[in-house]
Amino acid sequence: MAVARTELRPELSAKEPVALKLLVAGGFGAGKTTLVGAVSEIRPLRTEESLSEAGRPVDSTVGVEGKRTTTVAMDFGRITLRENLVLYLFGTPGQDRFWFLWDELAQGALGAVVLADTRRLADCFAAVDYFEQRGIPFAVAVNCFEGAELHDPQHVREALDIDSGVPVVLCDARERDSAKNVLISVVEHAAKVAAGRRTV
Repeated sequence: MAVARTELRPELSAKEPVALKLLVAGGFGAGKTTLVGAVSEIRPLRTEESLSEAGRPVDSTVGVEGKRTTTVAMDFGRITLRENLVLYLFGTPGQDRFWFLWDELAQGALGAVVLADTRRLADCFAAVDYFEQRGIPFAVAVNCFEGAELHDPQHVREALDIDSGVPVVLCDARERDSAKNVLISVVEHAAKVAAGRRTV
């Protein structure tokens, strides 16, 4: 499903709904499928396959030993934030071998969430680099896993070496309200970036 990139325009009336495309990216096992499923108002489309013994040398499960499935194409969901604002969510696969799909999924995206697991923080570096290089606004959402040490968002920002304007928020990808707040932070950030580009 192709969704055209749309700048946020305050003059749109409530009768003209705006459909925006957001990506949910991050490392293997960071919680992307969970986040999309938590907020989607439709039954999410998932392309998950069971992990196999043959894939274990390729897909490191260190830190996520309980993971049994992996996304091989994308997750898709939809959420209405307001009467005139609908978000289409596209979750990306996390493993390197599926990155050829990212360019296709990124077409027309207003912004992105980079979901981070602080136990495997290096796994989200590639997603941060991808969106920075393509000028796609993004926010980092630190998924607070049970039993994992909580880190201050500023420390995460410093560890990822990202710009001070990029939102870094804590979340629980299983909780609808928490995931919804992440999406709102991305939309607001993307609107600021778009406004800044128009004034240049």
